[in-house]
Amino acid sequence: MSEILVTGGSGYVGSWCTLALLNAGHSVRTTVRDLSREEQVREMLRRGGAEAGDNLQVVRADLSSDDGWAEAAAGCDGVLHIASPTLTQAPKNDDEMVRPAIDGTLRVLRAAREGGVRRVVLTSAIGAIAYGHGPRETPFTEEDWTNVDARGIQPYQKSKTLAERAAWDFVKDGSLELATVNPTGVLGPVLGRDYSPSLTAIARMLDGTMPALLPFATGYVDVRDVASLQLLALVEPAAAGERFIATAGRSLWLRDVAAILRERLGTEADKVPTREMPLWAARGLALVNPQLRQLRAALGRDLAATSAKAEKLLGWKPRQIEDTIAETGESLLALQH
Repeated sequence: MSEILVTGGSGYVGSWCTLALLNAGHSVRTTVRDLSREEQVREMLRRGGAEAGDNLQVVRADLSSDDGWAEAAAGCDGVLHIASPTLTQAPKNDDEMVRPAIDGTLRVLRAAREGGVRRVVLTSAIGAIAYGHGPRETPFTEEDWTNVDARGIQPYQKSKTLAERAAWDFVKDGSLELATVNPTGVLGPVLGRDYSPSLTAIARMLDGTMPALLPFATGYVDVRDVASLQLLALVEPAAAGERFIATAGRSLWLRDVAAILRERLGTEADKVPTREMPLWAARGLALVNPQLRQLRAALGRDLAATSAKAEKLLGWKPRQIEDTIAETGESLLALQH
């Protein structure tokens, strides 16, 4: 492939995917909502070791508007659709988050089809797979879908699920190849201050603003491995029409993550909490705290998932998550100093 469109190039996953594409010899066109962020994008790539030069083109396109998308996709061989609509405060209702996610995804897919793009890789999430189910002994797989009608499903999970379903419906006519990557909690080195929710949790552990650990478990994956899976999903023939969970090894309770930080970072992790909040207290807090409300359905649960499909079908091999957690902590501490 010669030119690849990456939506959301200034974001955490988007910047690492752009870096991986450049390192693999592709030219990249990436979208930002505001062109004043171009230098920030290039600086993040420099921090990652790439001087993009003419191999990177930054263009303006916003998921909430049709403007710019046809031009962004024209002449591209593939698209990594990573950008996601953002809200500055908790949504008043589900549609505030769900509708923009669906509309934005369809906007990108239409532009890709009309621009002659061969394949789109959509960054979905474990939120489209692992929520709204009863207790289970086996890990979640790509066959699972979040039950958006279940009690306690939050707008974020609903938006990811319905946007991905809309994407699969869109490509049923065969005019466009689609693959999706569904990461668990994304960690790893930071190139800038655009944090994922999982990164924010690590930062709060390290700076002492998280007084106690929430009782829930999920998988985690290195952002560099998410990027490598995106590239495999883009170029491997076997990936067309498939979903891929991105997760590294076993799922971890937050108390496990905290223990790894303390073990690997020593005195620099002195502020990392050791106490786990009782489940009843965590559920009560999630009722009144907008940031925690997203996790309420997961409290007390182990949302274990498996990436066996990506490993078998595409030969994908994620890093040891303990190393990723340590590197995440070191990277966040370096940014603070």
